[in-house]
Amino acid sequence: MRAVRQHQWGGTETLELVDVPVPKPAPTEVLVKVVAAGVNPVDVYTRMGVAYNRVLSLPFVNGWDVAGVVTAVGYGVTRFQVGDRVFGMPWFPREAGAYAEYVTAPSRHLTRIPEGMSFAEAAALPLAGLTAWQMSVDVGGIGPGHRVLVAAAAGGVGHLAVQVAKARGAYVIGTASPAKHEFVRSLGADEVVDYTAVDVVEAVRDADVVIQMFGGEAGLEALKCLRPGGLMISGQGAWTPGMSERAAELGVHATDFLVEPDAYGLEALVELYRERRLAVHVEREFMLTDAAAAHDLVAKGRTMGKVVLNVGDPE
Repeated sequence: MRAVRQHQWGGTETLELVDVPVPKPAPTEVLVKVVAAGVNPVDVYTRMGVAYNRVLSLPFVNGWDVAGVVTAVGYGVTRFQVGDRVFGMPWFPREAGAYAEYVTAPSRHLTRIPEGMSFAEAAALPLAGLTAWQMSVDVGGIGPGHRVLVAAAAGGVGHLAVQVAKARGAYVIGTASPAKHEFVRSLGADEVVDYTAVDVVEAVRDADVVIQMFGGEAGLEALKCLRPGGLMISGQGAWTPGMSERAAELGVHATDFLVEPDAYGLEALVELYRERRLAVHVEREFMLTDAAAAHDLVAKGRTMGKVVLNVGDPE
């Protein structure tokens, strides 16, 4: 099978299209013929060697978001049969190898693709969608009447977090550049703040929960948007030194966060999709052979929604 593999950490020139053996599913695993694979910022950081490399080794096949068709099942699998359309985020942060024509994964890291959802949409949903769900629901406990600030509300995680928070009954404020305001409003945001023109800390106060996707000084400043006792959930906590200490000084709470594979969370997202309360926006699709170009686009940090690789046909 074809796979995009790298033998060293570095730039996009390290991504090589190679032929490798098709993997075989172990007990409780399935073999999936990959139709589409999502591309996330973490893919870029990992390629460069600056994320999760304590649990990764070279040679390495990037990618975690996967959507495709089950072609074989291992001993003990009861959730799926050959021919089922499935998607998920297996193994994260360990290697999943989604930039390839086949992957193996634990059956409970995957969920069936709902009727009406394309393979591209399914591949775009898992990592960003589970991040949005786990941040908002499992950690944030967002519910009716909560005032929620979503940073980078037009991005991969942000555009899904806005919708999840709205589905939970929250009042949602999103930050975005002016060109993306209409898109963020279409997701259901009650307010959109132009972070290029105003100080978000001055524009937003008394938030119950902040979904923060930036680290560093921006992450520390976002703590000021919280009400006393409010909670910031940071997807960049590892890159925000002093976050907990600063939160304590301000009388608020902060926690770092890393997404985990979660079939139940995926099923909750599928239910929102079926209810038409969640839509997945795919800004652009690339062929597997153009993985480097996909990485270049994602690295710019200006996309609305997600970027996806088309890997193969479902048949």
